[in-house]
Amino acid sequence: MSMALRDAGMEVIYGGNQTPENIVNIAIQEGVDVIGLSIYSAGHMKLIKEVKEKIDKRDAKDILLIVGGIIPRVDIPALKEAGVDEIFLPGAPVDRVVEYIRNHVKMGSNIN
Repeated sequence: MSMALRDAGMEVIYGGNQTPENIVNIAIQEGVDVIGLSIYSAGHMKLIKEVKEKIDKRDAKDILLIVGGIIPRVDIPALKEAGVDEIFLPGAPVDRVVEYIRNHVKMGSNIN
């Protein structure tokens, strides 16, 4: 996904496996418009909710939070209620992700 977003003209910062606090710190320091979390293991509910809490605590509510990967459908309503902007399940077309980002990032951002 990182390469596809780059190919679409977006700057991508890959943070690797980080704590929720580090994810948000990096995002704020770099001035990102979007945090994208890729989930492929258990623990997604806790991780995602903690990232969203850190975003809110740092008053960075203009950062879009999207999630992709293996998310049980039963968990999607709770994640959306917790503040996740969008969830992309396996097989989601890259074009749909790019379009979502372009349509939902606040005006004045760095997204092309």
